[in-house]
Amino acid sequence: MPTNILMPALSPTMEKGNLAKWLKKEGDTIKSGDIIAEIETDKATMEVEAVDEGVLAKIVVPEGTADVAVNEVIGVIAGEGEDAKSISAPAAGGAAPAKAEAPKAEAPAAAAAPAPAAAAPTATPASAGGSRAFASPLARRIAKDAGLDLNAIKGSGPHGRIVEKDVEAAKKGGGAKAASAAAAAPSAPKPAAAPLASGPSDEQVKKLFEPGSYEEVPHDGMRKTIARRLTEAKQTVPHFYVTVDCELDALLKLRGELNAAAPEKDGKPAYKLSVNDMVIKALALALRAVPDANVSWTDNTMLKHKHADVGVAVSIPGGLITPIIRDACHKSLSQISNEMKDMAARAKARKLKPEEYQGGTTAVSNLGMFGVKDFAAIVNPPHATILAVGAGEQRVIVKGGQPAVATVMSVTLSTDHRAVDGALGAELLAAFKGYIEKPMAMLV
Repeated sequence: MPTNILMPALSPTMEKGNLAKWLKKEGDTIKSGDIIAEIETDKATMEVEAVDEGVLAKIVVPEGTADVAVNEVIGVIAGEGEDAKSISAPAAGGAAPAKAEAPKAEAPAAAAAPAPAAAAPTATPASAGGSRAFASPLARRIAKDAGLDLNAIKGSGPHGRIVEKDVEAAKKGGGAKAASAAAAAPSAPKPAAAPLASGPSDEQVKKLFEPGSYEEVPHDGMRKTIARRLTEAKQTVPHFYVTVDCELDALLKLRGELNAAAPEKDGKPAYKLSVNDMVIKALALALRAVPDANVSWTDNTMLKHKHADVGVAVSIPGGLITPIIRDACHKSLSQISNEMKDMAARAKARKLKPEEYQGGTTAVSNLGMFGVKDFAAIVNPPHATILAVGAGEQRVIVKGGQPAVATVMSVTLSTDHRAVDGALGAELLAAFKGYIEKPMAMLV
């Protein structure tokens, strides 16, 4: 029986994507694990692996198509022994493909009978009950062969992704229902999301300006996502702000000494630490020292995180992305530095994997390189905090009752006041300041 290729959910929050490129053409033989297409999300370009084997009979959604919904049929694979040329594209709405009629019997498109509303699509092995599980291609394959429903399996990979060991455990424990049985049970409808407040309409704004005095640039997927998430954050998260000044002279001295001591690798220093690398480490250690601030708010519980995973805002064309340094408090400064350089480069090429920029327990936004003295960043749920870092600059301070010059950096901690109140935020910022001003503590 032919198998539909569905638009994959490349992350738990993905709803639509752009089908950037087909890497296979109609008539090509496909093996499980082959890269068949490239999908653009709002943040990255991802490769899609084939789950089934056969011949690519039909390309339903051409490359270059934008805003393709998750689980929409994008292609059809003919199975073993099936004539790929005799398979037609699926009906609208994703119904299973049917054998094509002989040319003489072909009916006009206007006379074609619509697919029944209740008809279920022939899903790839990642689907059951109309939803698509977040799983690796190998896990999908094993689940298909064993007749398991992926939606009944709890994933242990990043962000709940189902991996091979999860499926193997389900096979041994019998914890997953058969896919056919799970599909028979109707899924509960999702409650409609409350509309967000919006500003004036396009036409209302355009009327404020002379015709021809502006150029219209359509929003891309990234800009729409940034706008939606930041609007949600400001409407739903009660922000609280705490600012402190940190002296940088000891940190700059240590940074210079560590960089000078870097061993060579392939004719280049093995690492080159930035101030931002040390800020990441200091924030992670501060969260370890003040664990009550390393949290995420939910309606019913507080999630207290066991690791300090620090996201770092990286500016890319059209917006920004936040790659995450996992368990940063247990990594050396050189590890943090090299990871950050690698992920920043791949972020700008839109080559990050979803698990590399989703999640995290806090974030750093640094505008110091632009000469910005101080600013307040917007908390990005599920984070409860974000640290806005300004420029290090020489200022006159008072030491021992006498004026002195020091290099000072202002930082502002934004908190979700439901999870981190003012006193707790101040305690976290004090711990951060301690690591910045006594940076040798970061090395032990």
